[in-house]
Amino acid sequence: MEKTKEDSNFQQVGTKLLAWYKTNARDLPFRQTRDPYKIWICEIVFQQTRITQGLNHYNNFIRRFPDVKVLAEAEEDEVLLYWKGLGYYSRALNIHKAAQQIINDYNGSFPHDYQEILKLKGVGKYTAAAVSSICFGGKMPAVDGNFYRVLSRVFADDFDISNSKAFTYFSELAQLILPENVGDFNQAMMDLGSEICKPKNPLCHECPLHEDCLAFSLNRVSEFPVKTKKAKTKDLHLTYYFVHRNGQFLIQQRKDDFIWKKLFEFPIEIPEELKPFIQSVRTVHHKLTHKNLMIEIFNVEIDSQTAWEDFIADNQYIVTDDADSHEKSFPKPLENYIRSKNEELFF
Repeated sequence: MEKTKEDSNFQQVGTKLLAWYKTNARDLPFRQTRDPYKIWICEIVFQQTRITQGLNHYNNFIRRFPDVKVLAEAEEDEVLLYWKGLGYYSRALNIHKAAQQIINDYNGSFPHDYQEILKLKGVGKYTAAAVSSICFGGKMPAVDGNFYRVLSRVFADDFDISNSKAFTYFSELAQLILPENVGDFNQAMMDLGSEICKPKNPLCHECPLHEDCLAFSLNRVSEFPVKTKKAKTKDLHLTYYFVHRNGQFLIQQRKDDFIWKKLFEFPIEIPEELKPFIQSVRTVHHKLTHKNLMIEIFNVEIDSQTAWEDFIADNQYIVTDDADSHEKSFPKPLENYIRSKNEELFF
């Protein structure tokens, strides 16, 4: 007889998951602490980055900014520099502002309550639940993509995860299996979703929950989770001018914008009198979340000192060189271009 959600006992699921986690938890540096600052940083770092890829970034960031006071007092550009390679630079700006909130609004002490943590800049429900449960014994499930996938399979639940009410729905579903130790449960769900209950080719026979999983018993694991809506992708065309002379080149810092906020970039236009100095153009394709970028980068070598100085004065560009550019954060396509041009021009 096929099992259904109604006639199955799911209270044991959370207990089984904790038992599995006790012996199978991944040995990660941020699991050796209950410091809310470090847990918060790790949750932000790994939201869009695999642990194997982001671990060095996390360690370097924590070494430079070991506590919330050091982070709050740091210069914004340095925070961006240490976020380099992780992408989503708005998150670096948010954690910098949130650190200053903690210093100014909470006397330097990380807030304990879930609702108070939610007030921090850039902190969403998932991160607030993770920090409050792991560090302070909070009882909120940290619902993310792993929760959606595991719960939809365990319950054979076809609620559309692209639905705007998915977070609330699966948070309520999680309550059916939530054990007393919610902090370890949240981390167990992360490990289970990452290592066993994968989006593709899940290792069902190694899963501690396969006896309780309705999708497994119905041989329908591949049908869950259900997602019908696809985010629209926009095509964007950007133009840059790599203006250089005698080993130096010009940059500016992006203002508040829809991508690459506060990162450095090349000039985006040049006057007609400089166009004869264009030597070549390179087209680069780059993908961001929901955006496909086509970037044209014109190589402009100015052989006139007067034209060089006038262009800088008229536009207040920053003059930099290879060594100095390493201390600044650029969008990945522009950073790659700089490194390639340095090989050609400056060595």
